[in-house]
Amino acid sequence: MPRRHIRVTGAPEAPLRAALRALRTELGVSESFPPDVLAEAARPPRLPSYDATDIPFFTIDPPTSTDLDQAMHLARREKGGYRVRYAIADVAAFVAPGGALDAEAHRRVTTLYFPDEKVPLHPAQLSEGTASLLPDRTCPAVLWTIDLDSDGRTEATDVRRALVRSRAKLDYLHAQKQIGEGTAEEPLALLKDIGQARERLEVERGGISLNVPEQEIVDEDGTYELVYRAPLPTEHWNAQLSLLTGMAAAELMLSHGTGILRTLPAAPDGAVGRLRRTAKALRIDWPHHVSYAELIRSLDPHWPHHAAFLQECTTLLRGAGYTVFRDGALPQVISHSAVAAPYAHCTAPLRRLADRYASELCLAAAAHQPPPEWVLAALDALPGQMADGARRAGTVERECVDIVEAALLKDRVGDIFEGCVVDVAEHEPTVGTVQLESPAVFARIAGGTSRLPLGERLRVRLTQADPGAAKVLFAPA
Repeated sequence: MPRRHIRVTGAPEAPLRAALRALRTELGVSESFPPDVLAEAARPPRLPSYDATDIPFFTIDPPTSTDLDQAMHLARREKGGYRVRYAIADVAAFVAPGGALDAEAHRRVTTLYFPDEKVPLHPAQLSEGTASLLPDRTCPAVLWTIDLDSDGRTEATDVRRALVRSRAKLDYLHAQKQIGEGTAEEPLALLKDIGQARERLEVERGGISLNVPEQEIVDEDGTYELVYRAPLPTEHWNAQLSLLTGMAAAELMLSHGTGILRTLPAAPDGAVGRLRRTAKALRIDWPHHVSYAELIRSLDPHWPHHAAFLQECTTLLRGAGYTVFRDGALPQVISHSAVAAPYAHCTAPLRRLADRYASELCLAAAAHQPPPEWVLAALDALPGQMADGARRAGTVERECVDIVEAALLKDRVGDIFEGCVVDVAEHEPTVGTVQLESPAVFARIAGGTSRLPLGERLRVRLTQADPGAAKVLFAPA
């Protein structure tokens, strides 16, 4: 999943969208699939024997999404607390180990997100069709049942393959409206209760969820404007269910002795120092006695400066990786510092390769059986493959941000802006990175004759900005 959510609107022939198409060509990103892969994707899946189609699942996603990884059903337990049923698309039911579809997924690793479209991990006929948990269709799924007490703490976990049938495809805005107006039926209304309970537990354990706003680039006759869209509470509550399931998956694999975790060490001081300089540039007060977690929870993504800072906070997630363990030999690092607990990626198998393997390991652990041989054979290479995929996705994200920022500023070459130097090249102190206050652009600065003043405010001149040819560049004014 992308750290920064950027969406572009406008006509397909607009210069910005043309630049994004050119970027896909330059990066060698293939939007099509080979014929043998498409042929395998069309094959019928292996169906489980357990039938859970009587449970009225529903999905909550952006309104245009059709690659639906998760469906849920929420209920109160008779003796108090809650029962969370979370169905995850069973991609392994469609993908034969060692086949053409499997090999293509290992080559792609993740879905790549561009501001104007996505390049999927699996063919659309599978990821947006037969394997997607679309409404009124019976699908194979990996069904998690997690019982919580009245405070939202996990009491029991079960996971098994099942046939499921979603009854409704909801979007965040309409779900929020129903919950806010009190018209939501109990399975949806409980999303607020459970989500808020899990948010309280997140604060208690020291975890951090970034409320990163979506950036929309609006094209008005060739002039671009940046608009931030703050996430709705339903998005946070839905994310808490995904985190709950990922934490349950990690505990299950750790107890069984074989698994793959998503780990993140604590952020180095240098990265936090850079973020403090970014806060200064955006005029966000961050006293030294206030922790990063406290600051994040005090920000309002509806405010443009706070929204821009939350975007930059994603840089602290760049040290995340995948850690494999087997046969009871647990790794030194098992925790994810932002989650503040052991955690695993398992809820987005349509869009991320590792999740398919995590699901298989959890199913084996729950059944007290050894993992499938095809999973064990691929396990050791998986962290490296996911790291390669993350680097590729990171390159896409950085290049897209450069193109979008160039589009925003293309008519302002020569203008003077107020900014703050947040980074300086170690061996070339006249080159660095500047964070503008308005618009909240983060870009390279070079061309001066003296050392850049790290952490200080600076007036800068825009020297180039062309979404089709050059990245944004500033010079000291």
